Amino acid sequence: MDWLNYHHLLYFWSVAKHGTVTKACEELRLAQPTVSGQIHLLENTLGEKLFIRTGRRLVLTEMGQLVFKYAEDIFATGQELMNTVRGQGNGQPTRLVVGIADAVPKPLATQLLKSALKLYKPTRLICQEDKLRQLLTDLAAHRSDLVIADTPAPPGVKEHAYNHPLGESGVTLFATAKLAAQYRRDFPESLRNAPLLLPTSSAVLRRLMDQWMVNHGMHPIVVGEFDDSATLKAFGQDGHGIFPGATVIEKEICRQYQVQVVGRLDGLIQHFYAITVERRLKHPAVLALVRTARRELLC
Repeated sequence: MDWLNYHHLLYFWSVAKHGTVTKACEELRLAQPTVSGQIHLLENTLGEKLFIRTGRRLVLTEMGQLVFKYAEDIFATGQELMNTVRGQGNGQPTRLVVGIADAVPKPLATQLLKSALKLYKPTRLICQEDKLRQLLTDLAAHRSDLVIADTPAPPGVKEHAYNHPLGESGVTLFATAKLAAQYRRDFPESLRNAPLLLPTSSAVLRRLMDQWMVNHGMHPIVVGEFDDSATLKAFGQDGHGIFPGATVIEKEICRQYQVQVVGRLDGLIQHFYAITVERRLKHPAVLALVRTARRELLC
């Protein structure tokens, strides 16, 4: 096995970050010939040129960019290791930053996170909700530990973003007691003229439901479309229409929004993912969350 000299990689990483050997030397407190020599040794070991000089700056080659991305992951993991060890040794909580895509049902995300925290303590949890692409940008910059989403990372950002299936759930329709009693009879045929509250067309669940309706020859009345799943459910709670939710959290949705089950859409399945920059999960709280999800969701 060929062993990588991590000191050489560290010097390369520092120069790549700063763009000059001089600034890297200031950070590393080493002489310029030492740093330059170590980088040449790394290039010899890899058999690839990592930098080209443009004026006074060093610019990464295509191979250099690839090596730099791996170096970012390696040293970020090393820092995480030190933070975890120091935190545990001092009795301080491990920091877990989770991005939750706005299309993910909040009761489901809450259930998974609560269960994970029971398995792994102490953990200081930081939750951020946003559009998936913004969350993936933060993930790539190591500003978060994982993203919970209802779709894998899109093709444009798949490099160094790994999808870990959490499980799946059916889709249930909910409404106030009055609407549920009216449309529960002869379900799903009753949906043909039913008022529906749906996610916007950019949401995975909306596309799944549209296809389900087409396959069953139905054309319900869409009375509202929402980017945010919590707002959608709030309108459903006020009686404006029937709305979808994950079957796996039926009881929680009924309790939280004071609604009832209208019926379940046979054959319609939602999938959920944890997206990380790690091919193999290492963060203990992330591991606990994934184990919890795969136990509680249909997988």
